[in-house]
Amino acid sequence: MAIGRVREYDQRMKLEDVLGDVAAFYEQQAARCRGLGIEVSGLPISHVAFRARTWREYLTLRERLEQLAVANRENVWNGRPISKIVLPEPIAVGGRPLDLVELIPPFHQRVYRMGLEHCGFVVGEGERFSAFVAKHRPVLTGQQFQSPENEPVYILFPDYTHVKFHQRSLADAVRREGLTFDGFVHADWQPIDELAGPYEVG
Repeated sequence: MAIGRVREYDQRMKLEDVLGDVAAFYEQQAARCRGLGIEVSGLPISHVAFRARTWREYLTLRERLEQLAVANRENVWNGRPISKIVLPEPIAVGGRPLDLVELIPPFHQRVYRMGLEHCGFVVGEGERFSAFVAKHRPVLTGQQFQSPENEPVYILFPDYTHVKFHQRSLADAVRREGLTFDGFVHADWQPIDELAGPYEVG
C-alpha cells in the first residue's frame, strides 16, 4: 500500500473512531437517493454532519475532532455554535474526497437523528441548481435558508436523517461570507444546562 493511501487509511480509521462508520452512512444515504431517482455518486461531497446530544458531548467531540484537524471555524447560527472542522487531507468516501465535518450541538427545533445525521452534496450554482430542484421537486422535503450563500434543498428520511443539496460547498459558503479557516476559532457561548439534550433518552 502506498504511503499516501496508508496515511488516508489511518486518518479514516481515526475519524471513524470518533464519528462512526462514515463510509457506510454515505452508502446508505446514496442508496436512498438512488431509490428516489437521484444519483449522487457523481456529485462532490460538501461535508458530513454529526449531531451531539448534549453540549458536554459536543465539547468532547469537538476536542477529539480538532486533534485530527487543521482548522475549525465555529460560529453561532440559529442560537448556538456550530463547528466546521477541516481535515488535514481529504479521505475518500464513495470515491469522492471528504475534507469537512460539521459538528452540531443542541438545541434542535425538531426531531433529528443523533450521531451521523446528514450528507451534503454540491449540485452547482445558478441554472444547474435550479434545474436540479425542478427535476427532483416531487421527492424533495424542503429548502433551508441558512444564509444568502447557503440555501440547500433537502430530503428527510423516516429515520430522521437527511441529505442536503447545495449550490456550493459549506466551506465555500463560509468563505463567501468573509470568514476563514485559519486555526481553531471558537465562539464565546455557554448553554444554561450542559447536559440538556433534545429528547428523552429511552
